[in-house]
Parts: sequence; C-alpha cells; structure tokens
Amino acid sequence: MTETRGSASDDRSHRNSPPDPPNAGPASRRSPRPDSPPSSRAGSRQRAFGVVAAVVIGIFLACQSRVNGQLGQEVHDGILAALWSFGSGLVVLATVYALSPGTRAGVRRLWRTVRSAAGVGIGTSARALRPWHCLGGVCGAYLVVTQSSIVGLVGVAVFTVAVVAGQAASSLVVDRLGLGPAGRQPVTLLRVVGAVLALCAVLLSVGHQLDTPAKAALAILPALGGVGTAWQQAVNGRVAATASGSGGAQVGQPGPVAPVIDGPHATRTQGALVAALVNFTIGTSALIIAALVDIALRGTPDAFPTNPILYIGGMFGVAFISMAAYVVRITGVLLLGLASVAGQLIGALVLDALLPASGTELSPTTVLGTVLTLVAVAIAAAPARRTPALAR
Repeated sequence: MTETRGSASDDRSHRNSPPDPPNAGPASRRSPRPDSPPSSRAGSRQRAFGVVAAVVIGIFLACQSRVNGQLGQEVHDGILAALWSFGSGLVVLATVYALSPGTRAGVRRLWRTVRSAAGVGIGTSARALRPWHCLGGVCGAYLVVTQSSIVGLVGVAVFTVAVVAGQAASSLVVDRLGLGPAGRQPVTLLRVVGAVLALCAVLLSVGHQLDTPAKAALAILPALGGVGTAWQQAVNGRVAATASGSGGAQVGQPGPVAPVIDGPHATRTQGALVAALVNFTIGTSALIIAALVDIALRGTPDAFPTNPILYIGGMFGVAFISMAAYVVRITGVLLLGLASVAGQLIGALVLDALLPASGTELSPTTVLGTVLTLVAVAIAAAPARRTPALAR
C-alpha cells in the first residue's frame, strides 16, 4: 500500500512538472533558457504602459494649468480658484466613494492601517505606512494655488519649466530614499542624464520667455511646488497600495509598504481612487482655511466668469492624481515625472496650436524641446541592469 501511494504521488508530480525538451540530457534540463524570462517581458510591458499613462497624466496637467490659470486671472484670486478646483474634484470622488463598495473597503483598510500604526506602532520599519504619508494633498493644494496665481503672470511655459526643475531634482532623491511604493530605485547614470536632458529640453522650449528678473523670481514658487509634487506622488502611491491591500513593493523590491490587515480588498484602481480621495480631502481642508483668511483680508470677487469650461479643472485633477497614484508603483517617481513632463509639453503644443492663449505663439524651439523631452524619457526608462548604478 505504501509503494502504491508513493507511485501515485510521483506520478502526479511528474504530470504537474513542465515537459523536458526532446533528447535533453540532465545538463540541458538544468541550464536556463536563452531567451528572457516571462516575468522580464511582463515587466517591460508594464513599464511601457506606465510611461504612456504618465504622458497622458501630463496632458491632463497641461489642460488643468490652462483652465485654472485662466480662472484665477478672471476672478483675480488664485486661492479661490484653487479651492474650486479641489472642492469640485472632492465632490466627484465623494460620489465615487458612495457608489463603490470596493472604494469604501479601501478607505476602511487604509483607516485601520493608519490608526494601528499611529496607536500601537505597527510596522516600525521604514516601509510601514505612517499617518504623515496621507498629507500629500497639502503639496497638491500649494501647487494648484501657484498654478492659479502665477500662470497669469509668468505664463504656462515658465510655470512648467520651474515645476520641472524642482520635480526632476526631488524625484531622484525620493527614488533613492525609496519613499514610493516601488521601493528604492538606483541612481544610474542614464537616469541622471535623462533628468538633466529633460530640464534642458524644457529650457530650450521656453527659455526665450524668461526675459525679466521678476519672472525668474516668481518661478521660485512653482519650483518649490515641483519639489513637493515628487514627494506627493510617492506617498499617494503608498496610500493607494495600502488601500488596495497589495501592500508590497514592486517585484524585486524589498519590504512591504504597510502591514497587511485582514478584510475585503479593493482593486488597484479603487486603491488609486482612495489615494485621490484622501489627497483631495486634505488639500480642500487646507484651502478652506487659506480661503477664509484670504476673504477676510481681500473680500470676495466682484463677479465670476460665465464660461463653464473654466470650472472643470477639478476633473483634470481627479484624473491625473488617480492615475499617478496607480502608475508610480510601476515607474518610480523620476520616470513618472519625466514622462508627465513630456505629456505637459505635448498638451501645451496642442493647446497653443488649437486654442492659443493671448501673447503666445508656437515656435520651432518648443517643438524641438518636446522631442528632446521624449528622448530624455526613453533614456531614463532604460532598464537599470544595463547601466552602472551611481548610488544604491
């Protein structure tokens, strides 16, 4: 009887194992296949998807910059314009929360994780989700305020180059420290070259508009917003990973993002929506306080524009915040930032060609700068295993 059970077990094991190639000896069975493993090919496809999605994110951001900048200019109040953008986006996300059981499950999971980490110190490792990881909306609120206040004074182009300068430098640091859900990303030579080339490309596109010291001084404000944007994208990605229950970093990255808590799971898409909901809730709360002070000092605007297009900035914000929270776990913060910059320039080209703003014109240097930015994205997207790491 014992021999029969052993034979049956061996037979089942043999049936479940992959077939050996014809005429293969023991040595050939042990040697690896020469082609790339399926996991590597799947990772490349995921990375390509992440880059394309990040370009779309940048296009949404360019549209939001145009809309919010025009709204802030017409009401003469960047804070109120930013509050409308965040508040309307929050209404959309609250509706999604009310209608989606998976999103509600993601919020409950996130709340339990944050409460446990704050109260009992669960997950004392550096990879554990902390309460301050939920404050990315403050950086988003600051960026939208500068967007609504500065764009009308310096233009979308100068605003973009300032944000890119801050974001490119900050993204390298954020990736190096492993603050995002993809874990630590090595600082390779190609990643540094890609970041520098992207900044040079944007300068080439809009350098002719940096013609006064006043514009250069005002550009410091959106540059600080770019620094905060890199951190915001990293922590939003970790919030999304926790809400979806996926918890861990990307394949090949060490350590969980947050402790796993039993309960219903949200999908990764619903986790990204939870991250956007938290982002917009925190940002709207900060902007309400700022708006109350602003109204007390300056009063309310005399009139509001009647063009409905100027009130859809929040929809663009919901789209790019949600997508960024989903994509950052695939691309890392730097590649997400560079690809979204390419999308911003592409979006600006299309907007300037179809709906040119007053005082702007499409120039050959802008087109060349956009092409160079796409080259920078391709360089930064090169697999790290092909280039030496400058720091790990």
